[in-house]
Amino acid sequence: MVWDIVLTRTFMRQSKLFNRTRASLALSYAGVMGLILGSIGFGVYEAISHAHWVALDNELESVAGTLHDSLELKLKQPRRLEPIVYELLPNLCLVETSCAKERSRPERHVLSAISQGNYYIRLFDTSGRLIAIAGTYPEGLPQKFNKASWQTLSDRFGNDYHQISVSLHTQDRKDWGYFQVGRSLKDFENYLARVKWALKLGLPISLILVGGSSWWLAGLAMHPIYKSYKQIEQFTADAAHELRTPLAASLATVESALLMPYIQDKEARDVLTTIVRQDRRLTQLVADLLLLTRMDKQSVPLRRHPCCLNDLVSDLVEELATLALAAQITLTFEQLEATTLEVFGDEDQLYRLVSNLIVNAVQYTPAGGKVTIILERSDRHAIILVRDTGIGIAVSEQKRIFDRFYRVNSDRSRHTGGSGLGLAIAKAIALTHHGSLTVQSELGKGSIFTLQLPLAVSSKMKHGKIIGKLTSYRK
Repeated sequence: MVWDIVLTRTFMRQSKLFNRTRASLALSYAGVMGLILGSIGFGVYEAISHAHWVALDNELESVAGTLHDSLELKLKQPRRLEPIVYELLPNLCLVETSCAKERSRPERHVLSAISQGNYYIRLFDTSGRLIAIAGTYPEGLPQKFNKASWQTLSDRFGNDYHQISVSLHTQDRKDWGYFQVGRSLKDFENYLARVKWALKLGLPISLILVGGSSWWLAGLAMHPIYKSYKQIEQFTADAAHELRTPLAASLATVESALLMPYIQDKEARDVLTTIVRQDRRLTQLVADLLLLTRMDKQSVPLRRHPCCLNDLVSDLVEELATLALAAQITLTFEQLEATTLEVFGDEDQLYRLVSNLIVNAVQYTPAGGKVTIILERSDRHAIILVRDTGIGIAVSEQKRIFDRFYRVNSDRSRHTGGSGLGLAIAKAIALTHHGSLTVQSELGKGSIFTLQLPLAVSSKMKHGKIIGKLTSYRK
């Protein structure tokens, strides 16, 4: 109970740690992406603004150039507007006269650009005095002349305008004055305002989406780490649990012996026998754990040499016959291959691999059942089948039976003394020998463990020679 509470608290602390780490990663991703998106948004806005300014300048320059060339052909004397000029400019109005009266005149030969209503025209003499205005002239615009080619100015209502200034000459190239063409920036500013609002609204929405994606990506990135950590945590808990069982049994035996006022020789031997049995179990468990650890690090020295599987399996069946007989199980060996099957590997480890499979089959087969060991070969592999008529394994558990400390039936495993490491060790040994270990099982009908190991070259050559001799003999 206390152990479960400790594990629960540890799990909660670790979950909080992983959640904090995940949140920190997500915020970091979102912050970086926010800076990137903000920079991109600012760059897009500046690019759009610059492109529109360039288009606006080109437009003004084109209109001003067209009107300038047309006016210079009509001007004959400085500071004097020829009557034909009224035909070129809409609503032309002399500042000294009533502009309302002048603008009431019908428009004739109006240039399409000026008639759009966004443009205004101003004519100055050589001294910089305003002479005439035309087009959609804004009220409250500063009348002071500025020789700068390009200007951006505002009227008294705060509306912005952009204009270009060009010098005018008469037909005989005398200085007539200056000519200004300007337009309102209202449509331009409205467009940029819409772009700005789109970016202002788009950036938070993008950050929300980026934040959600970052949280998902952080979880995806941390999942292998979290899974690995959980496996280590589960392995530690299982190892501690397995180590605690024999220790608790030994401690209980010793404490019960100490409570006796007098111990007879037979009772003392029973106590010592129990302690020795538990110590052996502890020693075997620690040895198995060390073996698995070394296999994970690939630090187990393999004494590789040709091993005859025929002799190895035959010896094991003979050795474990007593165990099967005690469990009232029939243990048989079927050799389907007439030739000798040799693999290249560590004989001690291969011996332990096959032994674990046979012992596991015997332990999980009820009395009266049968365990059959079959040795055969495929094209390039030796195959050992361990078939039993035992309790079987559910499909949902077949992928986990090779995990460390995992047992399908924990009560039966504890009764037989299993620690849940036998199949894990068998799988590890098979992998170190470049082989494979799989299982097929059905509840209530038994299981078949299939071990495949690559054949040694010598075995392949022998098999080839035998086939060749048979072929020659048939001819």
